[in-house]
Amino acid sequence: MSQLLERMTSVLWLALASYILTLSSTEQQGYRNSTNTGSYEKDLDCGAPGTPEAQLCFDPCQNYTLLNEPFRSTENTEDIQGCDSDKHGWYRFVGDGGVRMPEDCVPTFRCQTSAPLWLNGTHPGLGEGIVNRTACAHWSGNCCLWKTEVLVKACPGPYYVYRLEGTPQCSLRYCTDPATAEDKCDRTCRPEEECRLVSGTWGCFCRQDLNVSDVHSLQPQLDCGDTEIKVSLDKCLLGSLGFGDEVHAYLRDGNWNCSSLRQSEEENWISVTNPTQAGACGNILERNQTHAIYINTLSLVNDFIIRDTILSINFQCAYPLDMKVSLQMALQPIVSSLNITVDGEGEFTVRMALFQDQDYTSPYEGTAVMLSVESMLYVGTILERGDTSRFNLVLKNCYATPTEDKTDPVKYFIIRNSCPNQRDSTISVEENGVSAESRFSVQMFKFAGNYDLVFLHCEVSLCDFIKEECQPSCSRSQLRSEGVAIDPARVLDLGPITRKGAQSLGVMSGTPNTAGFLVAWPLVLLPVLLAGLF
Repeated sequence: MSQLLERMTSVLWLALASYILTLSSTEQQGYRNSTNTGSYEKDLDCGAPGTPEAQLCFDPCQNYTLLNEPFRSTENTEDIQGCDSDKHGWYRFVGDGGVRMPEDCVPTFRCQTSAPLWLNGTHPGLGEGIVNRTACAHWSGNCCLWKTEVLVKACPGPYYVYRLEGTPQCSLRYCTDPATAEDKCDRTCRPEEECRLVSGTWGCFCRQDLNVSDVHSLQPQLDCGDTEIKVSLDKCLLGSLGFGDEVHAYLRDGNWNCSSLRQSEEENWISVTNPTQAGACGNILERNQTHAIYINTLSLVNDFIIRDTILSINFQCAYPLDMKVSLQMALQPIVSSLNITVDGEGEFTVRMALFQDQDYTSPYEGTAVMLSVESMLYVGTILERGDTSRFNLVLKNCYATPTEDKTDPVKYFIIRNSCPNQRDSTISVEENGVSAESRFSVQMFKFAGNYDLVFLHCEVSLCDFIKEECQPSCSRSQLRSEGVAIDPARVLDLGPITRKGAQSLGVMSGTPNTAGFLVAWPLVLLPVLLAGLF
């Protein structure tokens, strides 16, 4: 009986000694115990009381050792038995492995160790000072088989510093949470994504807890380009709605093999691209007074064999009517194309077309144009392919001939040396040398003599507006310019244009302008002499 009392007394003395040592250790470390409710909060780490170092205090946020060791990540499963028995002092975790200790039990054999250490508690907030936390080591089915005390402080930045005092055993190691790594993804993840390490690579992956049931949340993103339409859907939302990894898309024509349809996947988006053309992959083209509208339907399924619900999304792209859009809409516009190569700048494509209206939105279609003398002819040119951000299109010489031969000596100049023929009051140059488009109009005419057809020719050039002035400077004194040299390789051709409804001489009234003069006096001037009118 006396031996039992002695053993109990010994145990009590050991417990009391352990308690006293714990309190002493607490004072020596200089931290505020999180279980204390006192108003005093310690921000500095000071020496032990009663020692010369007692007055030596420092802020651990300013005095720590960096641990840039990605292997501490809880996702690291390498079979290496590392140990942190040598870690004594204040440390800050940085790098791809994470910047904070995990707050949940970590599976064994992670972080290049056998029994990983994790923080059994929450991290302090900024301004809470130094707090005491317990680090637990997971082993043998026990998430806290070994434990050790650590000090933690939240620092401005924000970041955390930890005071470590080795490990109770080996092999134990302090782990980091990879979800807290800084600058680990090369882009900012969207709300539907999260930055994770997958197969050794950091990236924005669809959130695992994403839960979407409303199909209306699946709003397509449209890119209405000049030559193609791209519709994109969020693959993360598709996955939350029940679609698998393999998603197949088709448009209104229902043809899986539509030759102009392209499907791609990038950064958790599934995209379908088709040409901006009427009828392409089921495109429906509608037109009002101001816009051309392409309409289609995108359908999605999980497989080529359809047994599940098909998701269909209607979309449309509206384009303000202009010269370029109207040419794309036209089925058979009367148009001429020319490829121009500029040294060191690549190849450019210029197109010229005939239009019915002064807005240049209704191109003539077919193989020929028949106009009355009273009609206005609208001619538009456009730089379609090339660096339009740097080059402007300039009409150098535009002229008409009675034959399709651009070198025909019988020429009537509408634009000469980039300036309009000022003797013809019906000529109007709306745009030349100021953008990627050039436009002019002229009243219809016919050549004197036995000619019923008119052919148009325009010599074009590209002007680098960064290096030179591109807009022509024309004055009324420039009535004629000598020595016009035309480069046939840069000439666009249109025609034939046929005159209809010619008026007789008795019907003509008023003072004839140049165009009227060409029609009313076919017997007075020979065709060859017409070349000298301008």
